[in-house]
Amino acid sequence: MPRTDFSLSGPSPSATVELMSIKPTIHIRALRPDDRPQWAEMWGDYLTYYETSVPDDVYDSTFARLLSGDDHEFHALVAEVDGQLVGLTHYLFHRHAWKIENVCYQQDLFARPETRGTGVGRALIEAVYKAADDNGTPAVYWLTQDFNTTARQLYDRIAVQTPFIRYNR
Repeated sequence: MPRTDFSLSGPSPSATVELMSIKPTIHIRALRPDDRPQWAEMWGDYLTYYETSVPDDVYDSTFARLLSGDDHEFHALVAEVDGQLVGLTHYLFHRHAWKIENVCYQQDLFARPETRGTGVGRALIEAVYKAADDNGTPAVYWLTQDFNTTARQLYDRIAVQTPFIRYNR
């Protein structure tokens, strides 16, 4: 599995001379078994945002798949600040009929509301980009709903919106 463990940090100058704020260090790493409680809480919040839920057995199945180490299963990265998980992403490498190499689908991306705007989402996406590059997978894509305006501001800066419209059975 590609190396996906790195940290981002840096000073952020304040608008006032009296106070200088420093952005927290965001540590991106692979999901671990002991992350289950914090992961489940964040994934539940993510599903709630999208006005959906899943039964407990889906939580169990998804968590097991994320930890399986199988190259054909989903992978998970988490963002950690001061020992607490503040974000997650799930991604999958899969074949594409129009390409020889695989593509990477980033299915879920979540940052706790209190951390939005601090670089958590960007760090997670960039970590998926790096994992894809390390895997020889140049294309990364994801979906979001049109009302997700906060996230779309980030997405518009680091990716290209396509004209595709999604249909479901």
